[in-house]
Amino acid sequence: MAKKKLTPEDSDLFRQTIGKVHTVKSDKVLLTAGNKPKPYPKSQTVNVEEHLSGAVELDVENVGIEDSLSFMAPGLQHNVLKKLRKGQFGLDAEIDLHGLNSNDAKRQLLHFLHDCVEDGCRCVHIIHGKGYRSTDNHPVLKNNLNLWLRQHKDVQAFCSAPPKDGGTGAVFVLLQLSEKYDA
Repeated sequence: MAKKKLTPEDSDLFRQTIGKVHTVKSDKVLLTAGNKPKPYPKSQTVNVEEHLSGAVELDVENVGIEDSLSFMAPGLQHNVLKKLRKGQFGLDAEIDLHGLNSNDAKRQLLHFLHDCVEDGCRCVHIIHGKGYRSTDNHPVLKNNLNLWLRQHKDVQAFCSAPPKDGGTGAVFVLLQLSEKYDA
């Protein structure tokens, strides 16, 4: 390709447009201390175990495979539990715990409930399974979940889900709204 020749008028126009030019003596850029971005604080690790109250309720009876779960915190109206049973609260999140051992299920449950409260979820669906593979037809995870949810400070109510949503192998849980969502 042939090199294009500039006319004197084009050259003058280019020099006027560019303005005064200085030669570069150093190609190194010195950073000033004021240009550093401010650091972000590290997010604090949350101890989800502290959401469970230390008191172990002794009056909680063990439930069987086909038994329904139901709980309502003191001071809550009975209509709230009726609406929860009918599924009138919109489900915001769901977790499936069946097949896990007790320790893994507890850890995942507590993290799940903490994240749900932080995200402003009001009603969640927890699938725990009926416990058909448990020894002596004694559903371990279902009974543990019954106790853990009663002890959790953010749980206002829970009940077994309708048959189409898992029946006695799942629960609907009504959570307390986080303070940051209170109007």
